[in-house]
Amino acid sequence: MIWRTTLLLAITCTIGCTPPAKEQAAGSKKLRIAVIPKGTTHEFWKSVHHGADRAAKELGVDILWEGPLNENDTDNQIRIVESFLTKRVDGIVLAPNDSQALIDVVRQAKAKQIPTVVFDSGLDAPDDIVSYVATDNQRGGVLAAQALAKAMGEQGEVVMLRYNVGSESTKAREDGFLGELKKYPKITVISESEYSGTTPESSLAKCQALLLTFGDKVDGMYAVAEPNGVGMLGALEEKRLAGKVKFVTFDPSPRLNDALSTGKVHGIVLQDPDTMGYLAVKSLVAHLRGENVEKRISTGEYVATPENMNSPEMKRLLNPPQFAD
Repeated sequence: MIWRTTLLLAITCTIGCTPPAKEQAAGSKKLRIAVIPKGTTHEFWKSVHHGADRAAKELGVDILWEGPLNENDTDNQIRIVESFLTKRVDGIVLAPNDSQALIDVVRQAKAKQIPTVVFDSGLDAPDDIVSYVATDNQRGGVLAAQALAKAMGEQGEVVMLRYNVGSESTKAREDGFLGELKKYPKITVISESEYSGTTPESSLAKCQALLLTFGDKVDGMYAVAEPNGVGMLGALEEKRLAGKVKFVTFDPSPRLNDALSTGKVHGIVLQDPDTMGYLAVKSLVAHLRGENVEKRISTGEYVATPENMNSPEMKRLLNPPQFAD
């Protein structure tokens, strides 16, 4: 926590104490920053929006928030970036749906001298971006494995549900989880290749099929994002296995938080989306104002359990502030 506070103070001082060169050159012109999430419907992105808006107000810049409705609509996300290039925004803050598919448009932005900060999920072109602001998702997967192993008494059979092909953040959560579970010789992963898709509905259908196949064997389940966590919970409830099968997921929502309090969920790996949106915008503005910015800024990862969920820090992370339209 100390290093994160120091980093935040350093960025704040850097921005607050340095003359805004680009704005000075343009007279009274305010910087216009495009903020493009993976999607706009999930609780996580509403909290990112809150943090980005908070930074914009603090710095006196304008943010233009726009993203696809669903996180699997990569083509639309590319069109949104292209639209902002046409509008000649000063910079872009982007959570790429696909680590490869967004490379070309980010390079187009760089060629037009419009810098990009990537957040939440990585892009396989680190030299073409200013900074990457995100959770350490690999470590988040490790924490999920540890929490599930503890809940299972370090033995039993596990099902992991993947999220969406091309999503760098969730792949890291999957890899971290599977790698860590290898340390538990009495735990066997019986299914880890299925993808849920990006909605609770598609996840519910996939989990129903998995439980039809493995329901009498499975002792633990892991979902790597909020929408597939909600779908997995619904499938467990439908089969009357919620609470019996140990269940760890990633990212909170009112439904998942309630299930944590009643013992139907045994752990939720938490990010800090408000801080993520805040630091992503602040980092881009710092770059535009001529300051050096770290290439990788981590926003932390945590695990809420039924035992610790009422602590002040866990309450904050389980219920992050959201942007009010």
